[in-house]
Amino acid sequence: MTDLTLLQPTQRVSVREVFGIDIDMTVPAFAGQNEHVPELDRAYRFNPQATLAILAGFAHNRRVVLQGLHGTGKSTHIEQVAARLNWPCVRVNLDGHISRLDLVGKDAIVLREGQQITEFQEGILPWALQRPMAMVFDEYDAGRPDVMFVIQRVLEREGSFTLLDQKRVIQPHPYFRLFATMNTLGQGNLSGLYHGTQLLNHAQLDRWNLVTSLDYLPPAEEAAIVLARVPALDTEHGRQQVRAMVALAGLTRKGFAVGDLSLLMSPRTVITWAENTEIFRNLDVAFHLSFLNKCEPAERGIVAEYFQRCFDAELQAWAEPGMALHHAL
Repeated sequence: MTDLTLLQPTQRVSVREVFGIDIDMTVPAFAGQNEHVPELDRAYRFNPQATLAILAGFAHNRRVVLQGLHGTGKSTHIEQVAARLNWPCVRVNLDGHISRLDLVGKDAIVLREGQQITEFQEGILPWALQRPMAMVFDEYDAGRPDVMFVIQRVLEREGSFTLLDQKRVIQPHPYFRLFATMNTLGQGNLSGLYHGTQLLNHAQLDRWNLVTSLDYLPPAEEAAIVLARVPALDTEHGRQQVRAMVALAGLTRKGFAVGDLSLLMSPRTVITWAENTEIFRNLDVAFHLSFLNKCEPAERGIVAEYFQRCFDAELQAWAEPGMALHHAL
């Protein structure tokens, strides 16, 4: 197995050719893949601004944060850029169970020549720091304060990392890169939508070099992604249906923005709806199970009105004969 610490980018790729962005820019890339390179998704559509920020992170060692609502593909965006550069990538979800010891490391009892000894085992952060690795902190605004201050040590571009227990200073690998994704702007759960998020330390936010927002794709591009995920719908009728599904999702997002709905349909939800339509062979059933049942009862009438507007048909209730599933299962 190749020693990751010895790997270096050996080629440069054109942003125009690989990512379809009209700019004279090249970025370093690795010649081959290894087990840490994300799987390539050829159907993925790139947001130009977010892509350029991520590419600047890879090319110039900038610390990059992607902010956006759920389902916009923030983490996937970073992974798909890494996949096209053959850049090893590791994601860490900063949920409430990730502790300082998980990041830094801890003493553990191991077996050596039949003897039990106590040995320090590195955490994920020093392990990645010593390798040509793109490290992505997911749900960055949900991290615990003790964890965030550990991360703050490596936010400087040339920042070293001190393992106090080992009395050792780790210098970052020249091709170590750091990214983060978050739903809020570091101001906490102001909208009430993302419980568990924290107010972020402004001194730490200031250490991130690039901050960009990722919004939902234009309807035509979102529909293209749904069809790529569910190719069985790539027929004349299926394309018309997918366009209506994406239009309905757009209405829920507008309804959410003005306060009519407390929940919106993300691109992930639309894809799930399309996949479930293939399972149940019934658009209405799949819609109930994929989205409508998540909505507050008082808001389901609004969503049903959106459905009627997009499909020019009433949304069937569970009790209606048209909802029968015996032919689909």
